[in-house]
Amino acid sequence: MIPSDYQYTCLSRFLKYVSYDTQSDEHSETFPSTGKQKILGADLVSELRTLGLHDAEMDAYGYVTATIPANTDKQDVPVIGFIAHMDTSPDVSGADVRPILHEQYNGKDIVLPADDRIVITVADNPALAGKVGETIITADGRTLLGADNKAGIAEIFDAAHFLLTHPEVRHGTIRICITPDEEIGQGTKYFDVEKFAATYAYTVDGEKLGTIENETFCADSLTVTFEGVSIHPGFAKGKLLNSVKIAARFLEKLPQDSLSPETTEQQEGYVHPHGISGGVEQTTVKFLLRAFTTEELREQEALIRRLVDETMKDFPAGSVSVTVEESYRNMRYVLDKHPDVLEIASEAMKRIGLTPRIGSIRGGTDGARLSYMGLPCPNIFAGEHSFHSKREWASVQDMEKAVQTIVMIAALYEERA
Repeated sequence: MIPSDYQYTCLSRFLKYVSYDTQSDEHSETFPSTGKQKILGADLVSELRTLGLHDAEMDAYGYVTATIPANTDKQDVPVIGFIAHMDTSPDVSGADVRPILHEQYNGKDIVLPADDRIVITVADNPALAGKVGETIITADGRTLLGADNKAGIAEIFDAAHFLLTHPEVRHGTIRICITPDEEIGQGTKYFDVEKFAATYAYTVDGEKLGTIENETFCADSLTVTFEGVSIHPGFAKGKLLNSVKIAARFLEKLPQDSLSPETTEQQEGYVHPHGISGGVEQTTVKFLLRAFTTEELREQEALIRRLVDETMKDFPAGSVSVTVEESYRNMRYVLDKHPDVLEIASEAMKRIGLTPRIGSIRGGTDGARLSYMGLPCPNIFAGEHSFHSKREWASVQDMEKAVQTIVMIAALYEERA
């Protein structure tokens, strides 16, 4: 579909995009959470217009959208969307990223030059074993790279460039959206599904070559607030009740060898205390609940409530509250009703010589929420690895395969209409 002499633009685009600091901020009360995301967004709009997509725009919330018009006479080709996000993780700095190209990768551990303690090891990155001879992109060891998800943006834009310069490849209407604040779970907060007007979409935000993710965790946020009794510690005997100690007693009751991120894998869920704050009078513990079914999620909530009740039996003068907020649900519940979305992605990868792997992701994507908002949206690979860390890396050859996949998906919807 894409000729061997095509000059891919995804690498040059990617190297440009990672120079923008677009880190999101989970403590911000604005949307997007950081104004610097919109700086990249404005330049993305300019790029899209340069490509010839004259409806390209960025709205007040920072969503960048554009349309590749259909070039087929067929009337029943569904409108397809491709989505990536512009923000990078709050966990590691994304300022002054200095990408390094490791050409003709030799299969060995990669020591990053700005800090030789930061090593991308083959043992921790088994996907590197298949990348000998390829060009690997890393940061220099001071920052993350930003492949999550600027690789996806670069691939979508390169695919758009190809389709617009090769009208012999027939396709229906294609919609593009680049979202802000995905890394803090807000990427779809103001996403206008009706205005986007796609029948199906794909987030281009996955890891390994050939991956199609149709399943995410079901996720809730749970907060436990312990109330103690505060009094001057010099006059506290028999009166003071320290909520910090109540919280500590409760945390000791959590499972030690299971149900935590550090002890689970594959389809195993977890309860993850990720934040604690407060003082003598009040202490709050925040949890992430993750499971692949809503039934398991309810079991996790019941476990927390049971442990809270057990703890409070030892502190009758105290009180406690437990609140639960739904985050997202497993998108497979929706995608199972739309098998063509996965089948076409799978066929697209086969046609470009890949072996597709359909599976789950131990996390969430914008696609999970979008699927429940009426836009079925699995996740396909972008080639990003070890994201949210200074050891992040990507393969240029994987990025080019992602461009081929996007183009083939668009062509297959037209072919089958």
